[in-house]
Amino acid sequence: MPSKIYSVAIVGLDAQIVEVEVESSYGLRSFTIVGLPDKAVEESKERIASAIKSIGFRSPYQQPLRVLVNLAPADLKKEGSLYDLPIALGFLVASEQLKFNPEKKIFLGELGLDGKLRPVKGVLSFALKAKEKHYTEIILPKANTKEAALVKDIKVIGIDNLKELIPHLEGKKEITSLKIKSEDLFEEPEYPIDINWIRGQEHGKRALEIAAAGAHNLMMVGPPGAGKTLLAKSLPSILPPLSFEESLEVTKIYSVIGILPKGKPLINIRPFRYPHHTSSEVALIGGGNPPFPGEITLAHRGVLFLDEFPEFHRDVLESLRQPIEEGQITLLRARHSLTLPCSFTLVAASNPCPCGYFNDPEKDCKCLGIQVQKYRRKLSGPITDRMDLFIEVPHLKYEKLVMESNQRISPQIRERVKVAREIQKKRFQNEKNSVQLNSVKVLVNSEMIIPQIKKYCQIEQKSENLLRKAVNSRELSARGYHRVLKVARTIADLNSAEKISFEHLAEALMYRVRES
Repeated sequence: MPSKIYSVAIVGLDAQIVEVEVESSYGLRSFTIVGLPDKAVEESKERIASAIKSIGFRSPYQQPLRVLVNLAPADLKKEGSLYDLPIALGFLVASEQLKFNPEKKIFLGELGLDGKLRPVKGVLSFALKAKEKHYTEIILPKANTKEAALVKDIKVIGIDNLKELIPHLEGKKEITSLKIKSEDLFEEPEYPIDINWIRGQEHGKRALEIAAAGAHNLMMVGPPGAGKTLLAKSLPSILPPLSFEESLEVTKIYSVIGILPKGKPLINIRPFRYPHHTSSEVALIGGGNPPFPGEITLAHRGVLFLDEFPEFHRDVLESLRQPIEEGQITLLRARHSLTLPCSFTLVAASNPCPCGYFNDPEKDCKCLGIQVQKYRRKLSGPITDRMDLFIEVPHLKYEKLVMESNQRISPQIRERVKVAREIQKKRFQNEKNSVQLNSVKVLVNSEMIIPQIKKYCQIEQKSENLLRKAVNSRELSARGYHRVLKVARTIADLNSAEKISFEHLAEALMYRVRES
């Protein structure tokens, strides 16, 4: 009689329940796996046979058996080595060497030749799906237990090897379920680069504070060595920590891809991604077959820093348009459709020209006019129009560079940013997302759409006249108009002001209007 064991498969960033059906009958010796398995799943039969033999049971190759394994649903691609454990248990049940009730239990794990279990990726997604489908127990490698234990109301059984699992399943020796408190996993963040390191550049620091408070996109332009990269890398030091819900979102992404830091089951520091300017479009936005998350998804709820912005391939930069607006991206391929989250803060840095000294008051630019125009044309109007803040990062004088400062300003800035984010969280927590074109939950001002802008960004007559001049003189597009209002709302939140004042709007407009 066929046995049935329950496991899971990854579909994008989410999971789907997989039924592992195993039939064992006497006949010409064979071991066949069907149900769209990839090479790793196909090779599992050799690992399984050796593992079963090593713990004292009869393997499929020690007797004249015809073993058939079906992974259902059969039209879903099965990838990875996580099916080793459920297939092995399915064979033991089907060959009547083991008897237990597999209902409401999820099994996953890679087997070594000696029966030991090795960790797999995507465990958080698996545990969330198990809870959603009302499974009561998930059995997996011990190295993955802390990650699975983040999901409450489900028993997490971690095992080192197949041999110790058998008594547990037979009810002879119960393995204790792991329980952890999520608060214990929130470590004090360590910042490799602190904003306190930066001397001068007060204008840049203020722009960083606004960008951090409302998750606004920031563009920095300045000569080589002025501190653009250092400013960008210091941004994480003033960002508030992730909430538990946001941590789960980010952790799930890193877990599915398999780049979760070792010994750290929960990511509680906002991601900071820094891809090289030679990165391809697939590397940045995701893709492939099957589709795979890119840098914009890895930067979800964090920062994507693109240094040497004009040096990126034009098609790579143009592909950022829709993700910046929507906070998510749908990758369509011939046989796949995958929607991935990508709510990130874009920080870009650029030189004003190829040599870097265009309009520099002290150093002559060596570029020809046509070279400057060609360099600037690398950035299209639609891309630059999606930036919220524009700042110039000037060259520092020696006195500023060596100036000592005993003040630690990053804790104060971080606290102001945290307060502003809390104001925004309270503002949007009762908002219905049905008015949105996508399912992205609004958490910060930069994610507001037009009805929310009209509701929360009302301005006085004096401010309206200022904006009218900017729009009518074509210094602001329609998109730019709305982005200025969002930034003004963030500046007001930093001042804990209920209404947007003329000063708030004037500062927001100062960061927006720039020389062409």
